[in-house]
Amino acid sequence: EGILYDASKPTMTIAAEPDMGLAPGGRMRQEIYEDPFHLNDWEMENRSRCFVHIVNSLMWRAIAGENPPTVPLTAKEYNKAGLPWFDYYSEDAKALKGSKKLGDMKSVSKKGKEKGDVPLPENESVTPEHIVKLRSGLKKDQVREGAF
Repeated sequence: EGILYDASKPTMTIAAEPDMGLAPGGRMRQEIYEDPFHLNDWEMENRSRCFVHIVNSLMWRAIAGENPPTVPLTAKEYNKAGLPWFDYYSEDAKALKGSKKLGDMKSVSKKGKEKGDVPLPENESVTPEHIVKLRSGLKKDQVREGAF
């Protein structure tokens, strides 16, 4: 029933710098295709939002309360383990033109070289060995074994 007061000095903590970002790089590529469906084909009444936060390992611990995932494999380790690399193609789809704004972006490696740094020394380029080609979805009236 009484009120308790805490006269101790407040503790101060310094948060880790949370800045993270994305950059183009490597041999990955992306194509964005025109939507083959009419606007009326899409469910427009139900919608939601998703917030994505890109955080470093210190911020991960603060947010999730657990250790972050381990260090990802380098391209060399990935290749050596015989893991598949995926290549996607769509012979009928028309890729949209890329943005000029994004076209001038530099990779982390390129920016590092310009500054005289080696930002990713453990992740040198490799020639992929086990490539799995993926194709676009099935056409109308097509089954996996062929078109009828």
